[in-house]
Amino acid sequence: MKLLEGAVDHGGSLGRARALFPNAPQPFVDLSTGINPHSYPLFELPATSLSRLPEAGRARELTAIAAGTYGAPAPANVVAAPGTQILLPRVASLVAPGRALVLGPTYAEHARAAAIAGHEVTEVSDFADLANADLAIVVNPNNPDGRIVERDRLLALAAGLRAKGGLLVVDEAFMDVGPREHSLAGDVGQGGIVVLRSFGKFFGLAGLRLGFALADAPTAQRLEMQFGPWAVAGPALEYGIRALGDIGWQDEMRASLAEASARLDALFGRFGVPVAGGTTLFRYFSLPEAAGLFAALGERGILLRHFTDRPHVLRAGLPGNDEEWARLESALAEWAMRREDRAKGIKP
Repeated sequence: MKLLEGAVDHGGSLGRARALFPNAPQPFVDLSTGINPHSYPLFELPATSLSRLPEAGRARELTAIAAGTYGAPAPANVVAAPGTQILLPRVASLVAPGRALVLGPTYAEHARAAAIAGHEVTEVSDFADLANADLAIVVNPNNPDGRIVERDRLLALAAGLRAKGGLLVVDEAFMDVGPREHSLAGDVGQGGIVVLRSFGKFFGLAGLRLGFALADAPTAQRLEMQFGPWAVAGPALEYGIRALGDIGWQDEMRASLAEASARLDALFGRFGVPVAGGTTLFRYFSLPEAAGLFAALGERGILLRHFTDRPHVLRAGLPGNDEEWARLESALAEWAMRREDRAKGIKP
């Protein structure tokens, strides 16, 4: 089965970018991910976070803070893991192999993880079709287009699945910058729901590898037992505790990201590229010239996310500083000028 062959291509690979655009000026401006370019402030770690095994009490402190920040019913509903990626096949294995339906198009790793867990996987475009699943998977807000599924619709789906022993998995990796009233974090105690939350994207610390599964207490315990002790490394515990508890930084960052995403919309719009969706961490574009724009910017050292199965689609993250903004503007201006020349029949 093709889904089992290996991890699919994702954004953020500078090695792949260099292979695609060997003559591009470097460093690359990597806009191919939805990771916040303005990370949570780094701080000096206690030496014991590296020299000693993580303390169980510190891990419990992390899950307590995560429960409060994400809105889970209690710490017993939270499982901390070294990134949500490692959780995907484990969560998919919570129900016996059957029919897994993924609301797409979306993040490809969910389908692959469900296949690893033994499910027959189909991507569907109609939300109503998910009622026929044993395992239903929804990314909310969706990656890459930012689509939102309302909480009431998700709860109705979860109730139907729960009645037949099924499971609804909602990946809320970008809910930190989404409409939190549609989060199911506070509803996981009902059972039949697992919510995934990513730490690295909003806090800009993807290399730390920290993520969470929120579920009813028995399911959370079942997942936690699969990891055993010391699942989360000491440095990740320290950053998770401090950053998740820093509500002031989170509120200020949401406002800053909203301003930056509006600036990005205006910049692309000025050169005739309308925004079709996204979140404040990434913007989504759908246009016939997407492949050409991807290549033109790549040759200038600006890396966007292009989707080989959807050649008309692009996703762009946020530049991290004034130099990156300037490089993006210059590259877009050159692309737009060449496009205008082609329209006039002028050869490059």
